[in-house]
Amino acid sequence: METIYIAGVGMTPFGKLLDQNIKDLTKTAVDGALKDAGIDAREIQAAFFANCVQGHMEGQHMIRGQIALRAMGIGGIPVVNIENACAAASTALNLAVNLLKTGEADVALAVGAEKMYSNDRERMFSAFTSGWDITQIEQNTQRLIELGKGMEVPPGTTSSRPYSIFMDVYAAKARSHMMRYGTTQRQIAAVSAKNHRHSVHNPLSQYQKAYSIEDVLAASPITYPITTPMCSPISDGAAAAIVCTESGLRRLGLSRSRAIRILASVVRSGADRDPADSKNAPTAVGARLAYEKAGLGPDDISVAEVHDATAMGEIVHTEGLGFCAFGEGGAMAERGDTSLGGRIPVNPSGGLESRGHPIGATGLAQIHELVTQLRGEAGARQVEGARVALAQNGGGSIGYDEAASCITILAR
Repeated sequence: METIYIAGVGMTPFGKLLDQNIKDLTKTAVDGALKDAGIDAREIQAAFFANCVQGHMEGQHMIRGQIALRAMGIGGIPVVNIENACAAASTALNLAVNLLKTGEADVALAVGAEKMYSNDRERMFSAFTSGWDITQIEQNTQRLIELGKGMEVPPGTTSSRPYSIFMDVYAAKARSHMMRYGTTQRQIAAVSAKNHRHSVHNPLSQYQKAYSIEDVLAASPITYPITTPMCSPISDGAAAAIVCTESGLRRLGLSRSRAIRILASVVRSGADRDPADSKNAPTAVGARLAYEKAGLGPDDISVAEVHDATAMGEIVHTEGLGFCAFGEGGAMAERGDTSLGGRIPVNPSGGLESRGHPIGATGLAQIHELVTQLRGEAGARQVEGARVALAQNGGGSIGYDEAASCITILAR
């Protein structure tokens, strides 16, 4: 089977982009990927378009990708629309890779674009409700909140302002981890401070302000142990990748010197399990499969981008990825192992907490960062000697887990 490469990547800045629409964001990201690859849009043989909330926000359903791409002159080719919660963009990449493996095409586009900001705040925040089973919202909430029972929430550590119910869920999961393993709020804050520190060097990041651990702990609370800087924001943005087979690179006359190999692309879904059975969470299961496909292990990874919808998410996912034992993710972050210059730098882009989280684009933003790292083009946030990179992107909620988890392993 031919090797599959990422030949080009493109990305918009992430943030509050009220003057741009989905078509604008898509064009910027795709044009950037085409320019980076050194090819014309006419060479794209198929496209996979990730978007999750345009239907909710604007009423545009069914053919979002065809409309956004046609506006920039890309038409006639197969276009597949992907909606897979926050893992949509990584799923688009996975499908593009698998198409090339069939031999039906040798060049394909994966793109994710999301327009989440709105002056209608109620509509904006309600966009997340579909990320779990809406027929069982009360049962879902109760089951997940139960995880945090047994740890008293200190007075004054819950916001008086409205916030997403998912923050209560994330906080309950965090308290469960704290009770089971001894993880501390300071360790969670260390993750957040590290990611905000990294984002200072990312010109595409939504936030570019450094925080100390003390700053994070003293920030406005959401609900214990989560404070505002520990959470990903509402974001607009887009990211794209051009994928090619080896024969596609040759046909187009492209050099392999900047092309990045895709060693594994795995998608898993959440399944029934006991909440204490961490080794069978979808990220852990997907990681083992991805390592097997790549012929590598966690010790071979130079740099990683993981799904830190909250700082606690990074701790859980670094454990599931095998970067440390279960229960040791907080201590690993507090020691500096996951910081630039540490043993396994995680989220050098700033992660979801700082780079931003336009949910249908996030997975490809991770890929953009890792391709940049593997090419040695990341400037002040460059991981020295980066040769193998891993992206973990989760989406939605089902049972005790994310509904979808994507693992991608890349190499120079």
